[in-house]
Amino acid sequence: MHTVPAADVAASLRRLYFVRFAFALIWAALLATTAASLGPVAIALLVLYPLFDGVAAVVDARSSKDKGPALSLYANIAVSWLTAAGLAVAASSGIPAVLRVWGAWAVVSGVTQLVVGVIRRNLDGHWPMILSGGISVLAGSSFVLQASQEGASLLNLAGYATLGGLFFLVSALRLGRAAR
Repeated sequence: MHTVPAADVAASLRRLYFVRFAFALIWAALLATTAASLGPVAIALLVLYPLFDGVAAVVDARSSKDKGPALSLYANIAVSWLTAAGLAVAASSGIPAVLRVWGAWAVVSGVTQLVVGVIRRNLDGHWPMILSGGISVLAGSSFVLQASQEGASLLNLAGYATLGGLFFLVSALRLGRAAR
């Protein structure tokens, strides 16, 4: 059986995390410009984010086959892709329904991110993922609570993605040491 060296895993994750950072920032900027209503562009963006998250988890799982938390990553793939479908359906019911689905996904994916971060804690750069996972659980809970408030908005989702992207950037920078 072929084993992947830790430095190769770190280099692969570093590239992936830079891509995730850039995607999150671009996505957040686009959502912020369309967050006032659930038009076709906003709905497409909402569905795209968890689809991208699932694809990123596929890349992660493939790049670290025997060095990582494959079961957690596979669970994240399934949850993310189910969430994309759930968001497409929830969009027809309005912003509160979208916030509930997004919030539930943020909680579940946050727990998954915590697990992955803890399993990979020996690689430089994963303490930000542990923090990000914990924040995701809290943010997801707040999205569910916001859904029941008057004037619920999608704008906070852009902030959530931006913060998550920044955590990926910090992890990518810290993984630079492990890649060398």
